[in-house]
Amino acid sequence: MNDGAPARGRLKVFLGYAAGVGKTYQMVSEAQALKRDGVDVVIGYFESHGRKETIALTEGLEVVPRRTVEYRGSPFEEMDTDAVLRRRPGVALVDEFPHTNVPGSPQLKRWEDVHRLLDAGIDVLTTMNVQHLESLNDQIWHSTGVRVRETIPDWVLKQADEVVMVDLTPRALLNRLARGVVYPAERARAALDNFFKESTLVALRELAMRQAAYSVESRLADEPPAIWDSAAAGATAAASDRLLLVINANPSSAALIRRGRRVADYLRAECLAVYVTTTGSRDLTPAERESLDRHLKFARALQIDPRMLEGSDVAETVVRFAREHRVTQIFVPREQMGALRSWFASAFVQRLVTLARDMQVTVVADRSRRRDN
Repeated sequence: MNDGAPARGRLKVFLGYAAGVGKTYQMVSEAQALKRDGVDVVIGYFESHGRKETIALTEGLEVVPRRTVEYRGSPFEEMDTDAVLRRRPGVALVDEFPHTNVPGSPQLKRWEDVHRLLDAGIDVLTTMNVQHLESLNDQIWHSTGVRVRETIPDWVLKQADEVVMVDLTPRALLNRLARGVVYPAERARAALDNFFKESTLVALRELAMRQAAYSVESRLADEPPAIWDSAAAGATAAASDRLLLVINANPSSAALIRRGRRVADYLRAECLAVYVTTTGSRDLTPAERESLDRHLKFARALQIDPRMLEGSDVAETVVRFAREHRVTQIFVPREQMGALRSWFASAFVQRLVTLARDMQVTVVADRSRRRDN
């Protein structure tokens, strides 16, 4: 270990449930307070969305110029992470934590840029909305009909030293939207067709409050979490819980992986995944192989350990692996398919339940049902 290496910086996340609740405003307010206390603070990336009050609040804060990235003949601005590292402040403000960088940028995601700053010993203040959390992606789509494309793995948020919920009632937020504080008129009308419906905002606000509460509770050693969401409904916490996800090439495996990751987080349990190929079975088609590889990569990104197994009896192979690894809960996807394949899937689940009488077997439905935006 290099004794001269800087201590890792601290990460503080201002969490909201929709644009306009005041995340960036509160982040900048804290930066100004830090500056008054003599802390060296810079703005690494700031997105004002034209909000005059927030822009005015940045007065007096040093701004590190952005870097320009050319993509398909057009210039785009991204945070210049190298410039922030050279400047080496005590604290850097980095707005929009889940942002995907323009192709050609050194890092794919802004949270990866933030990790570079943290590794260099720079504290970071950042912002995000709860719907960008990967494990909630299917739940958000089911609730709102909107598929969020920019997400961050749950483990990234779990590494934050502090998560602060920035709250505003849905009615107050809709009033801000109507007054043109959040977006210009045309964009505000489009927003009303997506997240800015009062019932949707209420649901998102509840998710954000639960996530913030969980972030606090997860730092309390040896105490089981008291806050649950629908992903963890029916799960029973135990100190030795270990989850096993049985994945395949079907699209439903993506929902299974998200659900399993969220339940594992709430139970503070290890999470494994297996794909079983039957001995002598036909090879996967190129499309199925691509889909399976995508699921395996997705599982690894969420810090789930995937294994490839082979056996003549899939259920028996899964249960044998589960016992060898002291698994307490097995999760399998509910398939949406033709009658014949559906019968085989049902027979597999029944056999799994019969063989794994000492384990909890959960069939996870893919609740995706609405438009994909």
